[in-house]
Amino acid sequence: TAGLEASGTGNMKFAMNGALTIGTLDGANVEIRQEAGAENFFLFGLTAPEVTQLKAQGYNPRRYSQTNPRLKEAMDLIASGHFSQGDSDLFQPLLDKLLQSDPFMLMADYQSYVDCQQTVSQTYRDMDQWTRMSILNAARTGKFSSDRSIQDYCDTIWQVEPFTVPLVSQTPAAAASSGKLICKLNPVH
Repeated sequence: TAGLEASGTGNMKFAMNGALTIGTLDGANVEIRQEAGAENFFLFGLTAPEVTQLKAQGYNPRRYSQTNPRLKEAMDLIASGHFSQGDSDLFQPLLDKLLQSDPFMLMADYQSYVDCQQTVSQTYRDMDQWTRMSILNAARTGKFSSDRSIQDYCDTIWQVEPFTVPLVSQTPAAAASSGKLICKLNPVH
């Protein structure tokens, strides 16, 4: 949901490996879209200001299933036990949560997701475009590498300097030339 820090960094790892993201502007997705480029990210859903406004107006998730026939059909199939070997009670807690409170506004984002997924499917059929987008995702998301992140943490958060740690079988000179560095705490004066 836009405006929330809902995701970890798994999606960043996917992007670094060329995966294309379909997502809302939450958490790491904001950064991925910024680095990869909006044209290489499949965006759906409400914006953070729209989420705020909808909550202020009194968000009613049930309204979305009542006014969207495809969403209603999906909800009815879940309620009928279609996806749970006839057990209509299994997913009832999920349905109740979606229809009564829906804290992540999934119901509000549903149609936007369906529309965006159609764009994803069309794009996937164009192998050259999909490949280009995938390569650009991998090429532009190096900012999320652990090496860069660790260096940034060393510099700005931990305020430590790298130093060489020789392997047991290495001489200190060989370790220094290998480039294997660890951070060293700066003395506080």
